Amino acid sequence: QHALNSGVRRYHVAPVLCQRAKVAMSHFEPNEYINYEKLEKNINIVRKRLDRPLTLSEKIVYGHLDDPAKQEIERGKTYLRLRPDRVAMQDATAQMAMLQFISSGLPKVAVPSTIHCDHLIEAQSGGEKDLRRAKDINQEVYNFLATAGAKYGVGFWKPGSGIIHQIILENYSYPGVMLIGTDSHTPNGGGLGGICIGVGGADAVDVMAGIPWELKCPKVIGVKLTGKLSGWTSPKDVILKVAGILTVKGGTGAIIEYHGPGVDSISCTGMATICNMGAEIGATTSIFPYNERMKKYLGKTGRADIAALADEFKQHLVPDSGCQYDQVIEINLSELKPHINGPFTPDLAHPVSDIGAVAEKEGWPVDIRVGLIGSCTNSSYEDMGRSAAVAKQALAHGLKCKSKFTITPGSEQIRATIERDGYAKILREVGGLVLANACGPCIGQWDRKDIKKGEKNTIVTSYNRNFTGRNDANPETHAFVTSPEIVTALSIAGTLKFNPETDYLTGTDGKKFKLEAPDADELPKLEFDPGQDTYQYPPKDGSGQHVDVSPTSQRLQLLEPFDKWDGKDLEDMLILIKVKGKCTTDHISAAGPWLKFRGHLDNISNNLLIGAINIENGKANSVRNALTQEFGPVPDTARYYKKMGVKWAVIGDENYGEGSSREHAALEPRHLGGRVIITKSFARIHETNLKKQGLLPLTFADPADYNKIHPVDKLSIVGLKDFAPGKPLKCIIKHPNGSQETIMLNHTFNESQIEWFQAGSALNRMKELQQKSS
Repeated sequence: QHALNSGVRRYHVAPVLCQRAKVAMSHFEPNEYINYEKLEKNINIVRKRLDRPLTLSEKIVYGHLDDPAKQEIERGKTYLRLRPDRVAMQDATAQMAMLQFISSGLPKVAVPSTIHCDHLIEAQSGGEKDLRRAKDINQEVYNFLATAGAKYGVGFWKPGSGIIHQIILENYSYPGVMLIGTDSHTPNGGGLGGICIGVGGADAVDVMAGIPWELKCPKVIGVKLTGKLSGWTSPKDVILKVAGILTVKGGTGAIIEYHGPGVDSISCTGMATICNMGAEIGATTSIFPYNERMKKYLGKTGRADIAALADEFKQHLVPDSGCQYDQVIEINLSELKPHINGPFTPDLAHPVSDIGAVAEKEGWPVDIRVGLIGSCTNSSYEDMGRSAAVAKQALAHGLKCKSKFTITPGSEQIRATIERDGYAKILREVGGLVLANACGPCIGQWDRKDIKKGEKNTIVTSYNRNFTGRNDANPETHAFVTSPEIVTALSIAGTLKFNPETDYLTGTDGKKFKLEAPDADELPKLEFDPGQDTYQYPPKDGSGQHVDVSPTSQRLQLLEPFDKWDGKDLEDMLILIKVKGKCTTDHISAAGPWLKFRGHLDNISNNLLIGAINIENGKANSVRNALTQEFGPVPDTARYYKKMGVKWAVIGDENYGEGSSREHAALEPRHLGGRVIITKSFARIHETNLKKQGLLPLTFADPADYNKIHPVDKLSIVGLKDFAPGKPLKCIIKHPNGSQETIMLNHTFNESQIEWFQAGSALNRMKELQQKSS
């Protein structure tokens, strides 16, 4: 306790001191305890009810039920009311989440919560300079988040601390935890045996407000791992392979649960990498069973007490023998080859040995302009060590990277430790530039100077996403995703045509040599170096703290409640845009330069759907104004309709809203007068975000009906007075020639979600319930 009070960040507790139910969830919250007894009690209630073995996912999810004795449980159908243990928010999404929490009128968060400043730091010159510039440019936002955290009891990780998911793995995730985070890669925490789920800000507000959080009961996809990782094959190759099998929507509505004897050949941080990128297949989350690799990581990060407690409850932190999965995939790690996925989508999988020939056949540039390692997916000590092992071999033969090369440490702790242990020095010597401990180029925060926009080029990264224009805003950048060690090898060779398993390089002495498969420690031999202390504890009493939001600010804007449903059907809606093909949250609400407006709803709404392709003319950000017949930008057209009092709809294709948990992609259409989004299918997080903001996400009962609606039509949604769970709605399509046709639309609303729509938003409904209870 003395160590905590004096601010010491890294210490060890002997397992003998561990007491049941008195082990803190985190060093930073010494009075918030892990409650495995409650988890055990809930699991036993549900197991008795269901009378069958449970998967690990089910144990942890059902172990957090608000009412395990009465909750209806059916995979893929019922909605579960859950009590997560904690909340985490990154700075770009935390702004809107905290603005919504402020709007709720509540005095303090009900569960441990944290804010992490990682998204607003642009990569330009290098770590220190970029961080100084970010602190200056974003001072208003950082001050808002710091003071809001202090007022409402939220821990605050300052800019430079590191990427949210690495910080969570190092400090907050533990076996059996249920954590929700306002970022789609929150499942990273599954590498430590937790159920960690990405959500929108409104979902986080529910949990911070102390009310049950709703989640559709997930299906469970089992991935059985056999064999053993070796050579150039890495944990990243497991998820790259799975992405190729399941595609970007194959995991929708499901938890991916890894199991089997091959699990033990993967490090804890390697498991986190696999879980992290499960977001790219639409999975609710991903998880590994508790094992010795996790125990070793907990010990090394100063949490031996948690490992000792987890050992006592281990039977609840692994799947039951004989449990049943909805689908099973089997991967032999001994046969798995290094993979590289892309371009333009993270599920286009290729063995590294094939990518050069495929690229030449497809006309993709084979010369690599930039190689980038790090990100929330691959920035562990082991990742940096394996990359340094490759770089060291090149340096021994006088070689440096032919491509530009950047390194993003995942956290201040990783940065400090790789500096101490010499990895950073090696990576610099081979030609690398060490960036700030932040997301950077992975999310488009990259002031790239080596190409012009529209120039066709190739980059390789150890990131997770490679959607068109995501990293550098250039739609002609062909981005490929692979492991850090493969990125390093390809950057040294400078071409996609290089296969490090079989091909040779030529040293400065003219002799040919082959890179050996990298080998590196999964954890440092010494203790981690924590680096600079970048954490701000919330005060015990923050009631006197002032949170300032200037009415003239261009970065922050207090929220006004959305209008309540008027009790009528939605008649004669115009179609703002009928989207052709892939439409991710990057297309709906672009990141990059728009990140600075994440706390100002009206300003950021100027990017609404500017990346989506209009089926009418095949162009982005060009739609017909049905009232003037002129073509113009999507946001301008939406604002015109709102000014004229006209409601509008969006028509989308498959897996609409895949990608980031970006809540703004739901807030913006609502703010600008949208009422309905009709698609062939939705990504999970985006569908929930739309419901939370009072919009109607609907799907075609017959996907072919997508072709019946034209951008010039008017739509009416009828039957809303009888809106009920499981009951389809009718859509009347009115064509310009006067003809009409009716199609059926499905929805996944339950009773409480229908109340969100009727109240205007989930936040409005929360306020109504608070008023009734008071």
